[in-house]
Amino acid sequence: MLEPLLKELAPAQIVPVDLSACIVMDLTAENRELAKIDPADTKAFNAYVEAAARSQGKQYSIGRYQEDRCIYRMSGLFSGDEQPRSIHIGLDIWVPSGTPVLAAYDGQVHSFQDNANFGDYGPTIIVSHWTKGVSWHTLYGHLTRESLLNLAVGTEVRRGDMIARVGEPHENGNWPSHLHFQIIRNMGEWRGDYPGVCSPEDREYYLENCPDPNLLLGLAALRN
Repeated sequence: MLEPLLKELAPAQIVPVDLSACIVMDLTAENRELAKIDPADTKAFNAYVEAAARSQGKQYSIGRYQEDRCIYRMSGLFSGDEQPRSIHIGLDIWVPSGTPVLAAYDGQVHSFQDNANFGDYGPTIIVSHWTKGVSWHTLYGHLTRESLLNLAVGTEVRRGDMIARVGEPHENGNWPSHLHFQIIRNMGEWRGDYPGVCSPEDREYYLENCPDPNLLLGLAALRN
């Protein structure tokens, strides 16, 4: 079982910053402040994210796993489906562009690509892990394009290795600079991409295949 394994592992650090200095963002329709901005306006959305952290005396922000978000209405990538997607199945860490991204655990590069649609991941790296007889994967999205240079499928990485940097909005799918981190049990046929948002109808399947990243990260702010 993957979930017990993740709990056994020492907490992973995927960005070299103190994430105790963060707030947990509310990106649901219950947050009325979001109604005052257009999430498709990257500059306005970024200003909102930064101001929300500063208002609580913090530097960074975290976006929750399995949150039912209203912000995905900004892009046809999510709203154009018969069943619009709104459930976030990873974890977001808003940090400045250029922030190093660290491998969560030992493994090897599974796949990578630039998912360059508006509202998409932008440059994305997926790492495969084999731990105590269990196969699993980690996904790192919204990276710099430079992060994909000189990569090769099968390249070994060690826990804590710098594997990428956080991208700027013009290259990361037009989002405020942040890292999307996701754990995936079974990749199926996916390469260089995997859904990070699902429809409410598909929630049970995707939450089963993508367990809570905080089982591995152990961030205190998300235990409340």
